[in-house]
Amino acid sequence: MLRVLVLLSGVWYFSGCSDSTDVHLAPGGSSSDVGIRSVSLALNWYPEVEHGGYIAAKTLGLFESRKLDIEIIPGGPGAPQSVIAELAAERIQFAVSDADNVIKARAAGIPIVAVMAPLQNSPRCIMVHESSGISRLADLANVELAISDSRPFALWMKMKLPLTNVLMVPFSGQVGEFLVKQDFAQQAFVFSEPFVAKEKGGDPKVLMVSDIGFNPYASVLITTEKVIAEQPELVQAVVSASVDGWSRYVADPAVTNAAIHELNNDMSPAALKFGATAMAPLCISSDGAAACGMTLERWQLLVNQIEEIKDIEQDSVKPVECFTTAFLPQ
Repeated sequence: MLRVLVLLSGVWYFSGCSDSTDVHLAPGGSSSDVGIRSVSLALNWYPEVEHGGYIAAKTLGLFESRKLDIEIIPGGPGAPQSVIAELAAERIQFAVSDADNVIKARAAGIPIVAVMAPLQNSPRCIMVHESSGISRLADLANVELAISDSRPFALWMKMKLPLTNVLMVPFSGQVGEFLVKQDFAQQAFVFSEPFVAKEKGGDPKVLMVSDIGFNPYASVLITTEKVIAEQPELVQAVVSASVDGWSRYVADPAVTNAAIHELNNDMSPAALKFGATAMAPLCISSDGAAACGMTLERWQLLVNQIEEIKDIEQDSVKPVECFTTAFLPQ
């Protein structure tokens, strides 16, 4: 019953997120032209539930109905940085990233912009063993911690937590070491690695990084200032289809999960079903923002935090320039 209620809450929340208006785009970009525009959308990791709405928009024909031929480019290790480089080089028009990456890119002079944020709350967690007795991040001690230790969330943890006798080691992206080492913890997404670990006989317990105040928007759709200025109709079409895709995915993920499994057979149908259910609550805003929306207050807080951990220079980023809600349903 709980799982049904969670999904229904997601359906209700996203019901205002759908916009069925067609924008017909031709190679020249005019809505009055006849034709289909080819567009690239790069993912920041292997296809998983965190990309569900975008893959739903392609699988269910929502991009096609807006005269868009979308190539979804799978990611992998290194993709969070490479997709931004590809945008900067104008080899792609859209990508999926996280809000902290947007801020760091803008600090480096790369003019990317977030145009929608389906995950209002970060899925980032630290996975520990239930048998460890660790019940909150402040108690994390006496373990190896597999983590990307230069990422902002890790720098925030280093600043805000005691981390007594915690040895940080490189994160492999797998759960193998977790399964064979008791004094071991690792970064994870709450809807992914914990299920895999449990399915393989582990005893995972998740500790959310958002509980210590670091909570960037996740799975955000990003593009460049140039694309927004020169091809606003294209941005509108991609955003509208993607928002609709997220609405459909949260309401009924089954067909899209089958497509995700075809793209990434390391994710079992059971893992994808679990993931979609676990992700649904993360799509619901706690600050009153519109569906898939963003607020200046959240961006300002995140900029302040990344400045605090000294990952960007003070006043190098203006929060208002990191995002726009102009293409979202009003």
